[in-house]
Amino acid sequence: MDRQKLESVAQAIVAPGKGVLAADESFPTIEKRLKSINLESTEEYRRGYRELLFTTDGVEEFIGGVITFDETMRHETVDGIPFPELLTSRGIYPGIKVDKGTRDLALYPGEKFTQGLDGLRERLAEYVELGAAFTKWRTVYTIGKDIPTEYGYNANAASLAQYAALCQEAGLVPIVEPEVLMDGDHTIERCEEVTTYALEAVFAELFAAGVSLEGMLLKPNMILSGKDCSVQAGVQEIAEATIRVLKRTVPSAVPGIVFLSGGQTPAQATENLSAMNAIGGFPWQMSFSYGRALQEETLNSWLGKSENVPEAQNVFYRRAKLNSLARYGEYTPELETAAV
Repeated sequence: MDRQKLESVAQAIVAPGKGVLAADESFPTIEKRLKSINLESTEEYRRGYRELLFTTDGVEEFIGGVITFDETMRHETVDGIPFPELLTSRGIYPGIKVDKGTRDLALYPGEKFTQGLDGLRERLAEYVELGAAFTKWRTVYTIGKDIPTEYGYNANAASLAQYAALCQEAGLVPIVEPEVLMDGDHTIERCEEVTTYALEAVFAELFAAGVSLEGMLLKPNMILSGKDCSVQAGVQEIAEATIRVLKRTVPSAVPGIVFLSGGQTPAQATENLSAMNAIGGFPWQMSFSYGRALQEETLNSWLGKSENVPEAQNVFYRRAKLNSLARYGEYTPELETAAV
């Protein structure tokens, strides 16, 4: 394991003003995205849409890494340039989602466990050959009556740690993603409690597995009210609760925290990130790793039409720049309607 290289890549992905584009939608997820604009999920539409994102002029100012899906990692531009090569040439690190999705946790109703450790070492070796520099693995925690359980926390934490160790062994920076879902009517206080337990378990297992914290990134949820909760927390409350949890649980050796948007609107995800960075006083880079929150407006501008590509790329560039401003705590809601 080349610790210096891992640290260098991790730091570059979350360099000041930069974050991560999550373009790693599985086949069912990208099908839903394309269906929302009345497009069939064909390979050419999937490839064309990703090319639109990856070739946007100037976006490398704000995007330090892109997480891809297996199919996307193997795709090329219309000019025959492999996507990993294209991204690398622009100073953007190519990454790859390597988990195989969640399944029901045996004997624990309502809880999930992430699949994909079998054969992972061999798959990682192939992704290195294809040009990947980092990876991502997601576990999920549902808040409900008597869940998550201690076993649920520990089982998922152990899988994240084994994944991270295998990635660093292969020379890849792991993004560790323990996501507490927004689904439910729980309060922000309950989200804070569950996220604290989840992160404590994850870092205990990472330590036990010998993972270099300096050579990884953390992708957590923000501390939010459940989407069906009757009382929704405000921006400042979200920012303060999130920072409080991270200061309690995340070692300062971790170079960066790249939040997932987790069902927030593009504006909400940007505003909440900005509020945290405006508070400041933490040891990590506080950044973003957004999927829908970076792409939703772009997708609605594109609509699968080649003549819409320039405007869709302008929309993507704008949202990426707004999130870059949020990295400095300089985003305001007024910028949503102002020229950027």
